[in-house]
This record gives sequence, C-alpha cells and structure tokens, in this order.
Amino acid sequence: MTTPFDADLPLARAWTLSADYYTDAAFYATERAKVFRSTWQYAARREQLAEAGQFVTLAVAGEPVLVVRQKDGALLAMANVCRHRAARVEPRAEGKASRFRCRYHGWAYDQKGALAGAPDFEGVEDFDQCGIQLPRYAVEEWGPFVFVHLGTPAESLAALLEPIARRTGLDKLSALKFGGRKVYEMQCNWKIFCDNYLDGGYHVPTLHPGLAKVVDMDGYHTILDGEASLQLSPLRKTTGERLDAELNAVRSGDAAHYWWVYPNFMLNAYEGTMDINIVLPLGHDRCLCIFDFFFQEVGTPQAAAYIESSFAVAHQVQLEDQEICEEVQRGLASAAYDKGRFSVRREAGGHHFHALLAKACT
Repeated sequence: MTTPFDADLPLARAWTLSADYYTDAAFYATERAKVFRSTWQYAARREQLAEAGQFVTLAVAGEPVLVVRQKDGALLAMANVCRHRAARVEPRAEGKASRFRCRYHGWAYDQKGALAGAPDFEGVEDFDQCGIQLPRYAVEEWGPFVFVHLGTPAESLAALLEPIARRTGLDKLSALKFGGRKVYEMQCNWKIFCDNYLDGGYHVPTLHPGLAKVVDMDGYHTILDGEASLQLSPLRKTTGERLDAELNAVRSGDAAHYWWVYPNFMLNAYEGTMDINIVLPLGHDRCLCIFDFFFQEVGTPQAAAYIESSFAVAHQVQLEDQEICEEVQRGLASAAYDKGRFSVRREAGGHHFHALLAKACT
C-alpha cells in the first residue's frame, strides 16, 4: 500500500511521491491498469504503416498489441493474442501481411482480426468460427506518429497533443525524416526517468557538463499545459572541445523545446532535428527507454555524418542519465529515504507529473 500523495498542496509546500511508489511491486500492477492501459501510448511511426497490410507489434506494459493498415486506409489495433492458447498471432516486430497465422497451432486471422481458419477443429461443439474476433483497441494518427489506447479514451489523441502543435508546430515536426532508433534497458522504475527529465534542468549543470555549455539555465523555464509540460530552454553557442562543437552542430537554434506528455512520451525539438523518448516499464524496478531520431535530411553522406554526431551526443547524455537514475533506484530502496521536496524554480514539471499519476491511481 503506497503512502497517499497530497495533490492539493501547492508546489512550495508539496512533497514528492513516496519511495514505495517506485519500489512496491504491487503498485506496478496498479499502474499497468490505471496508467498504461488508460492512456494513449506511442505505437509506431506513420511511415511504418503507410501501405495496406503493413503492421507493427508492440507491448503496452506487458499487453501484446498488433496494429495494421486496412485496405480502405484505416488503421486497426487489436490484441496480439491468439484466441486458442494465447500465443502471439504475429511474432514479428513489423512487416506486411494479408493475414496473420499463429505459429503455435496455425490459427489464422484476417487483417480485421476475424478468425479465418482453425486447423483440426472439426467436431468441436458450440464453436462458432465466424464469431471469433481479436479484441480491438482505439488507434489514432497525429503528424508522423501512431498511438494506441487500450481502454476508452477520455479525449482524442489530437486534443492530448494539441499543446505541442500549438507551441512547437506540427507541420515543422511532420516534415522531419526518421534517422534511427536507440534502445536502453535501465535498472530503475520508469518514473525515475520521467522525474529526471522533468526537473527543469536542475541536474544539467552537475550531471551533463557538455550539455550545460549549450543550455542557458538562466532562461530555462517550464510551462504546464493540460496533461503536458514544456521545458523551454534558450541555447547558446560555445567554442572549445570536440563535444562542444558536436553539441552546437546537432543541438542548434534559438531554443530547445523539451516536451513531456502524460504518462511516458517525451519529444525534444531543436532546429531541424527532433527525438522522441518513450519509457516503458518492464517491472517495478526495470524499464526500457526507446529513442527515435528525426532529421531534415537523411540518406546522404553529409546527413550520415550529422546523424552519427547526433547519436553520439544523445548517447553520452543518456549514459549520464542512466547512471544517476539507477543510483536513485537503489537509494529509494534504502530505509534512510521516504520522500523529498520540490524546487519551486525548477521542478514544477515533476510536481505536475506526480499529481497526475497519484490522481489516476487513487
């Protein structure tokens, strides 16, 4: 049983979520139902589902999902779980198919999830093949992205992400091209990664010495907007070491837009580049961090060099974040710690996150 969080306290008087929100395995089960199965979750890039028959598979807090483009252009999301013995209907991460065949006993499903064949099922009484259908989920597109919702959405995906479109520009983001993916498994609760992301740059001067030379901390501020928050940071030019030059090259423009959308979607936009971060729980003390990178130009030698530099910068920052996040997980398990306070100047985004999550899990 987790310690209650008082979401009504103002930031200046508030305490963080208590340690048991991060260390209690039972609370993870609550989160799966009340957070991840009750929110829009990033599923794919739109280009992965551009043609009829193209599909992607994913897991939302352990729930297997299959998304496929229909012949009429619509998207359909459904459970990637065979109705016979619960193996996956489609084991591949992505591809193209006219139907899906479970590799366990050969049950086949069409693109709409209807059972199309069940070998050796003659003589089974009260078995109506025409009535067997994979359960369906809500699915929507927004700019270059596709999201799914395993429950009943309280609002559309467009409404949820409207702050990003209004403040950063959907057309600008949609024009960028996919440049690659990096994946990291971390030994910490997924919320620690979000807390670290949402601390208003508080940790940048001490943990990210390279990034600190580019980010203008004096002008760094957080804007709360619905179930999203924007950390807006002016950027400055630096000279010096090779990493400084790489940072200036791949993290350019007047300002960085660091978006977080409840509960686990992050979007970082610079001039001509963007990366999205998705953090997915693997348990109460492990998570998977997925980074997808987008650029103005891909496919040329010059673009390849630029992308390589961008990956190098992001990888260095992620290693620094991963080390501290895993250290925090160990500290939260200590009898010496229960909960902490928020910096009024820096941590409005973290307080906003804690309030949203505590409200959902009450």
